Amino acid sequence: MISPQISRSRLSEAGYLEIERAAEFKSEFFDGEMFARAGGTPQHGLISVNLGAEFRNVLKTRPCVPYNSDVRIKIESIGLFTYPDLSIVCGPLQFATGTNDTIVNPTVVAEVLSDSTEAYDRGKKFELYRQIPTLREYLLVSQREPRIKQFIRQIDGTWLLKEALGNGMLELPSLGVSVSLAEIFARVEFIPGPIRSTSANR
Repeated sequence: MISPQISRSRLSEAGYLEIERAAEFKSEFFDGEMFARAGGTPQHGLISVNLGAEFRNVLKTRPCVPYNSDVRIKIESIGLFTYPDLSIVCGPLQFATGTNDTIVNPTVVAEVLSDSTEAYDRGKKFELYRQIPTLREYLLVSQREPRIKQFIRQIDGTWLLKEALGNGMLELPSLGVSVSLAEIFARVEFIPGPIRSTSANR
């Protein structure tokens, strides 16, 4: 979730990281600009917690680890620094050059959608995420209903769209596991109207 830029002053990556590591709140970075991450709704928070817990449970015996939105990812080919709602790394962590706190090798990335970020998460951000060589699946998780859209990278580089609804299961071929939508959306009270947030699209 991204809010309008903090400043129009262009920064280097090193300058961004220096500010970011000392800041009390998280910001994303792209093309010389920082973008503050805004707070989410209670539904967003609960779905994010459930999502991490469900993946932690199903991955206990796998060499893959889920991380929450505190973990920063860099897309090295384009220089985007971002904080997905969930990222899963299989095997050893790989870090951006010169860092030990910014990873570059997620296998799965998930974003919990809101009204203000949905177009960005579905469009431009997915375009940017596709530049990560290790990424195999991208998940878009709804706050309005129990629904997850899943994009799976194919051998030829194209992406296959699948969808899980209601109390069904979501199969993740890159991880060799299935997760329960009933668990991911447990105790979530869906809001039929607009999901209000202080963030805005880039």
